[in-house]
Parts: sequence; structure tokens; C-alpha cells
Amino acid sequence: MEKLLVVVLLLVTILALGAAAERTRVTHLKGFDGPLPFSLETGYVEVDETHGVELFYYFIESERKPAEDPVILWVSGGPGCSGLNALFFEIGPLKLDMASYAATGGKGFPGLLYFEDAWTKASNMIFLDAPVGAGFSYARQTEGLNSTVTGLGRHVRVFLQKWMAQHPELASNPLYIGGDSFSGYTVTVSALEVANHPAASSELNLKGYMVGNARGEVNNDNACRIPYLHGMGLISDELYEAALSSCVVGTDSKNKQQQSAARCSEAQQAISEATTDLNPAHILEPACGADFSPRAPYLSLTTPSSSSSSSSSSSSSSSSSYYYLSLSSVRSRTPTKEMLLECRVYGYELSYMWANDAEVRENLGVREGTIGDGNWALCPEVPKLHLTNDVPTTVPYHRRLTQRGYRALVYNGDHDLLMTHIGTHAWIRSLGYPVVAPWRAWYSNNEVAGFTVEYSNNLTFATVKGAGHMAPESRPKQCLDMVRRWISPAGKL
Repeated sequence: MEKLLVVVLLLVTILALGAAAERTRVTHLKGFDGPLPFSLETGYVEVDETHGVELFYYFIESERKPAEDPVILWVSGGPGCSGLNALFFEIGPLKLDMASYAATGGKGFPGLLYFEDAWTKASNMIFLDAPVGAGFSYARQTEGLNSTVTGLGRHVRVFLQKWMAQHPELASNPLYIGGDSFSGYTVTVSALEVANHPAASSELNLKGYMVGNARGEVNNDNACRIPYLHGMGLISDELYEAALSSCVVGTDSKNKQQQSAARCSEAQQAISEATTDLNPAHILEPACGADFSPRAPYLSLTTPSSSSSSSSSSSSSSSSSYYYLSLSSVRSRTPTKEMLLECRVYGYELSYMWANDAEVRENLGVREGTIGDGNWALCPEVPKLHLTNDVPTTVPYHRRLTQRGYRALVYNGDHDLLMTHIGTHAWIRSLGYPVVAPWRAWYSNNEVAGFTVEYSNNLTFATVKGAGHMAPESRPKQCLDMVRRWISPAGKL
């Protein structure tokens, strides 16, 4: 009876929301040998009829029990990274064949390989190109390209309503919204948008959300980078003490005043010079010439002033809100075979070659003329993205969602300097929730994979040992085990 009611509500939604989603069943992809060993659907969903905003998606059915398994909607970070970022490099069942491409000396077309440790082993997955301007998503009117994080939350909610109306067989499955990096904003805003919308909250079986290495609270995120560098042995005691004595550093930064602007600036400069060639996304891996721009703000020792905080929350070009990976320096060099195999950034570059190919676009059902030749980007540079961040902190969203019964998994790779696990754990503790299951190791294949602690209101925090900013990229098996357990009926890591 309950399932019948959901189907009726979804049929009403189809009529109320108008145009149906356009779908393409994809059985073959250029670069993959033979038919795909999983069910892939791509398509568009119109989320703003006034401006003709169309969001593109990749839907891959669970390779276990699609009729029963949860549905995870995944929005990549960036902001503005394509769903292919997660599909190819993090949690999807396809990988670019770097070894074969390197063997050709960097010639020819990149191939694709099936990947065993994909989250499709445990869940139905929707990879969304969002916000508008990401991936193959587009707007028929120029005004539609301008968006805010709050508006993006509405777009995601409308997307889910329309998409689920076209897939009523999955309407009763548990639904989770997930993402990483900048999508710490997108996920929480979207989840609360669903929870607050009368029709959406009835039609969508939203159970919770998950965020990885995600922006949470700017003060804590920024102020915890220097303690992280010190704790990881990347700066000396003397440099750390110099910063500690003159700057706002650490998780209690809200209660401290910067003591000496000149001395603080000197300390920041010294630390920046000592660590400038680190790969901030994974401190153990080579940077390979990639530019995480702008560099200086991620080493900020101080929390933003009231004026700079306001600016960062309202301007898409503000560097203190988020960081983008510029591949221009990578593209200017001809990589050696060793560089192709050792540097992740060259894998990112191959995705441009693949997704900008005319045959690939035809395979995927991309509408002609919507994205110019060569204009697809894995992650567009921030100044080119018309997104305004009008959400200064995600902490109130986490509080409202968890206090209303939605489950939350917050995880961090412990080798990420951009969004440190120290900063993440600090804003979680600021919620004031009591611990219900104390800090302990969690395991994958009988080995320690990280550490976890559970709080009241169904909030779980976990670290992923050895992982960087995109945790599943460097620890795929462990992250699959983590999410498989968390979405299971037991819900424990």
C-alpha cells in the first residue's frame, strides 16, 4: 500500500513538473572493448523552465540488487566538476587505461577499463553534472548560467523529483545525497531543500547524506592547516611556534585575537616557502607541475575577518572559499611514460580527450550544439564558472538535518592538506553532540583502514588512512567497504 501511494505521488509529480527527462540507454562506449558489463543510462533533466537549465546525468544500476539497493546521488566538488570526475577517478565502474596509453608513448585514444571496487557494487549511482555549466549541463538562456549554492540546492531537489518520477521502480529505495570537497555545501543545502519541501519530502525516500573531505566551517578549516602541517612533520617546531605566538591558529581560533600582523605575515611566508611544492590534495604524492590556484590561501593561518568572510561567501571568484586545480601548466609539457603512470593529473587530462570526442558524445546522447567542440572540462577553472557561494558555513545545515533524523557520514582522507581531518572534526565537535560510540579503528580486509567515532543524532565521522582529498581515488577498496557498511541495515563501519 505504501509503495502504491509513492507511485501515485510520482505520477502526480510528472504532471505537475512538466517535461519528462530525456534518457539514453548506453551499451557501448568508445575506448571500451565490447558491451558494458553494467547498465548505464544518461540523460537530461530540466530543472529551470524559465531559463532552460538542463542538468546532465549518468545513472548506473547497482551491480548487486538494483531493485533493493539504495540510490546515491553524487555531486562532484570543484565547484563545477563533472560527474565523470567521480565516475572515472573515484567511485565509478570505469577507469581510463593509463598504462596502455603510456605504452603508446601518449599517442592514440585513451581506453577504458572495468573497475571492480566501484560503489555500484553496493548501490544504484547517479553522477550529476552540477551546477549548470558543469560537464554537459547547459542553459538555453544566458541568464540561466548564473547560479548560487542555494539555487543549486533547488535544482538538485527538482532533478531528484523529476528523475524519480521517471524511475518509479526505485522510489521506495533508500536515497542518499553525496559529494566531496566543495560539495560539502551542495550536499547539505540540497538535502535540507528536499527535507523542507512538502512534495519532495513525501516523494523522495531520503534517509541521509555523506560528504568527504568537504568544506564545513571556514574558520576551523583554515585555522587547522598549520597544526596539521606540524602534526605531519612538514614544518619545524620553530615555524609552528612562530605562527602560534603571532597568528590565529587552531580549533579555538574564534576566541583568539591576532597578536601581531607583521610577525604573523612573516610566519605565513616562511611556512609557505617551506611547503610550496607539496601536493596539497595528497601530501605523499607528487604534484607533477599541477597548480592548485590560488596557493597562498590554503596556507592561511588566520581565520577570515568579518569583511573577508562576507566576501568569500558571496563571490564566486573569492579564493578563500575554495580552490581549483589548473591543468594549464600540465598541458604545456610533454609527459614521459613514467609521468603518465605516476602522476594522477595526466589521467585527468585524458578525460578531456575522451569526453570532447564526437563519437563519445554520440554514445552518451549529448545534444548537439549545447557544448562547443573542445569545451567540455573535467573541472572548469573557478573564474569561468558563474556560481555564487551564498552559504558561508554548512554547520547549521548539518545540525538541522541530523536533528531531524537524517543520517550523516562525514569522512576525510588523512593526507589531505586542503580540507584537513582536524578541521572537519573540529566543526563536528562544535555541534555539541555527545559521543555514543568512542573513537576506534575500522577495518578493510582485516587491516586498519582508518578511525571512526559516532555521535548522537546518527552522525558518523571517519578518517581514511593514507587517502587524500578525493579519498576513494587513492583508497578505493577501503572506501567501498566504508560506504557499503554505512548504507547497510546495521549502519556501522
